Amino acid sequence: MTVTSVSAPPMGESRLLADHPGGPVPQVDLRSLVDLLTRAGLTGRGGAGFPTARKLAALDGRRPVIVGNAMEGEPLSHKDAVLLQRSPGLVLDGLDILRHALRPSRTVLALGARVPTPPDRRGIEVRRLADSFVAGQETALVNQLNGHDPVPTDPSTPVFRRGVDGRPTLVLNAETLAQLALVVRHGATWFRSQGLEDDPGTFLISLTESVPGLLDHPGVLEARRGVPLREVLRRGGADPGRVQAVLLGGYHGAWIPGHALDTSLSRPGLAPYGATPGAGIVHLLDQGACPLDVAARVTAYLAGQSARQCGPCLNGLPHMAQTMRRLARPGADPRLLPELERLQVLVTGRGACKHPDGTVRFVASTLRVFDRHVQEHLRGHCDKDHPRRAAR
Repeated sequence: MTVTSVSAPPMGESRLLADHPGGPVPQVDLRSLVDLLTRAGLTGRGGAGFPTARKLAALDGRRPVIVGNAMEGEPLSHKDAVLLQRSPGLVLDGLDILRHALRPSRTVLALGARVPTPPDRRGIEVRRLADSFVAGQETALVNQLNGHDPVPTDPSTPVFRRGVDGRPTLVLNAETLAQLALVVRHGATWFRSQGLEDDPGTFLISLTESVPGLLDHPGVLEARRGVPLREVLRRGGADPGRVQAVLLGGYHGAWIPGHALDTSLSRPGLAPYGATPGAGIVHLLDQGACPLDVAARVTAYLAGQSARQCGPCLNGLPHMAQTMRRLARPGADPRLLPELERLQVLVTGRGACKHPDGTVRFVASTLRVFDRHVQEHLRGHCDKDHPRRAAR
């Protein structure tokens, strides 16, 4: 999958990416902070969408470790890099607010290879860590900070109980930290003035394209939660007629077909397609591309990025990638489809982490949304050789 560089200025709503005057960081005790975040309805912006207040409340009484997660190992995501470049003070404000409320033993900002170092560190421990697709996963990040390989570990011991240095650990995405800082400065009502009643606020969207020219303005934009997908494309200068489908959530995400561009970027709106807003990744696939070829390359990438700790990653994902590659060739064997179904059942829910499940989600979405392309391949044809037929 080709990904163009993202260098355009931010577009859309301006909260996170606006110019911020700075000033003293508000100090809030833990109880008041949990109450404020509960009323605001802030959820994590790293992908899972877990309520931020509940993550804070889950920490036990010992002095915890706070970790800001700006690893951004997903190839299609650029929001953390843009945020740390344009508004690093907001991320640091979020960490400072948590430092006052939690009195941690350590406060760490973990940076991936593509994320710039903030110019003012404020005494925060900034660590540039080894990068990979799974390195930003919560337990993998904790593992690396503890001096081990950046691979996920057994989720039965959550990091909020035992994480960095064996202490309770709070891991929040860089955007979540910036949102937290804005909530503390401006209040819950202000935060809820954008977005949906059950999913308030704004979020950052990484808007990318499969071929140069599909977007006039590829880049990172800020939008209200629940924004129609068509509006996001309009802001990026895309011609909807050239869009075959949209991948939401990155390589562990799901496809939205080109005829469903009025879909709301909200959990209820995306549920029929097995998608969520996730980390705000919106990737456009042009009409001339073969979606099965694209999916085969993504699946091969995911198989190569696994933690290689258990059967689903060691055996299941490589086999799935090989099967997808064979399906992407016109004249594919019809027996490949039941084989892919068998592999999905074998892999799902059996890994030491969620990487296999995310890969299955992507493959299942590909087979569902591009069923017509699958049937064409089985008959020996490929739509990328017939762009007019692909556009119908």
